[in-house]
Amino acid sequence: MRVHTKLGPGLLEGAYEACLAYELTKRGLGVEQQVPMRLEYGAITLDVGYRIDMLVAGQVVLELKSVDRLTPLHGAQLLSYLRLGRYGLGFLINFNTLHLRDGIKRIINSHSS
Repeated sequence: MRVHTKLGPGLLEGAYEACLAYELTKRGLGVEQQVPMRLEYGAITLDVGYRIDMLVAGQVVLELKSVDRLTPLHGAQLLSYLRLGRYGLGFLINFNTLHLRDGIKRIINSHSS
């Protein structure tokens, strides 16, 4: 919330990502940015360019957006990342909203191990 309060809506996703990583790190949380996501298909593993915006504490996936509105495809993207990485919890965060609380969607992967 602090990042959105200080910066407001309308900036590029990368600005929010850098500032959010700073805030979370300041609070003692482990943060990885632009984490490569490999795709396993049958007996092969492919590196096809997918990247998780942020991985917090090695467990929680954050997918950041700065769009007019979130669509079902944004949620599907996050759920795919959760499934591929076998993560249980993710948050889709759209910073391009008047009130950040209206731009946060929690997604749970019920198939995580």
